[in-house]
Amino acid sequence: MTLKVGLASDHRGVHIKARLLQTLLREGFEVCDEGTDSTDPVDYPDFAIRVAEQIRDGKLDRGILICGTGIGMAIVANKFHGVRAASCYDEVIVEMSRRHNDVNVLCLPGDLIGERPIDELVLMWLRTDFECGRHSQRVDKITAIDSSASPDINPGV
Repeated sequence: MTLKVGLASDHRGVHIKARLLQTLLREGFEVCDEGTDSTDPVDYPDFAIRVAEQIRDGKLDRGILICGTGIGMAIVANKFHGVRAASCYDEVIVEMSRRHNDVNVLCLPGDLIGERPIDELVLMWLRTDFECGRHSQRVDKITAIDSSASPDINPGV
């Protein structure tokens, strides 16, 4: 199955987005580019919404959002039902976000990554599976909260 990936950034991540778009297409992913395509200042929520809505609606499997720190994009994306977004910046966090949290939106810091191998980080994230097992119970509790249900939270378990 080919993953459908949404890609968006604000003006501070546009250079990384352009690079990632080429990498993802070359690697065979189906990519939906939701902008921006300019370094002219824009508001990151406008672009996070475009990807998060499509994740929520099942039109995309995963999303990648880039702003200055990745934090603002994550905050916006996490407002949408079914979205689990995390700001990640290194190999360990990227891998664990998928294995343990089944994160479906990767938020990257356009200003802080520097010369790190961003393409490799993103490909690692896209190719890492959710481990399920004990982590499923935790993700199910997140989903229950997301669904405005009252989860049976037992901190001793």
